[in-house]
Amino acid sequence: MGNLLNIITPLHTSTKREYLPRMIDDKVQCMLKAREYEFDYWDGDRRFGYGCYRYIDGYWAPVAEKLIKTYGLQKGARVLDVGCGKAFLLYELHKLGMEVHGFDISRHGLTDAKAEIKENLFIHRAEEPFPFADGEFDLVISINSLHNLPVFNLKKALSEMERVGRNKYLCVESFRNEQELFNLQCWALTCESFFSKDEWEWLFREFNFSGDYEFIYFE
Repeated sequence: MGNLLNIITPLHTSTKREYLPRMIDDKVQCMLKAREYEFDYWDGDRRFGYGCYRYIDGYWAPVAEKLIKTYGLQKGARVLDVGCGKAFLLYELHKLGMEVHGFDISRHGLTDAKAEIKENLFIHRAEEPFPFADGEFDLVISINSLHNLPVFNLKKALSEMERVGRNKYLCVESFRNEQELFNLQCWALTCESFFSKDEWEWLFREFNFSGDYEFIYFE
């Protein structure tokens, strides 16, 4: 297990969330729609997911810069994003000279990716073997995606990240107390693995994941 980092948290905490209204807004049906991971999840009403998830110039740039600095990436370094969504972070890494690759299960998400990197994006499930050689990437990342897997598939995904990446970094949803657990349960539409910080760290050790990690909390 690697180090606990602080890369995504500043973006996460910049967004205001109303927890109870989501919980009482026909949440089961909203969850079912969100778990299709298509238009409604990305660009439909906020009750189904992101609510019009568009590219904002520079929004992901600080994250890209932190990743490059943290892992000492040079121009041409190969980066894989597991569950890349619309791949806006990969686009920022591409602009900074990285060779980027990514996959997701959402056709709508990948369709909305930037044209400059689309040829390196494809449909794939994180729990299935990655179509890459051992150690093929300088960095493998997964941001706010792996908590959407049940634990038996999570183990498979972490194993594949470990196999193909020389460096690894992931971020998942978590909680440190009962209030944060309640808020997460109110807000989450697609999460399958509700684990505390200590439980996640135990899983990383149990699954022999050597990469770095970060948790986002719902305070």
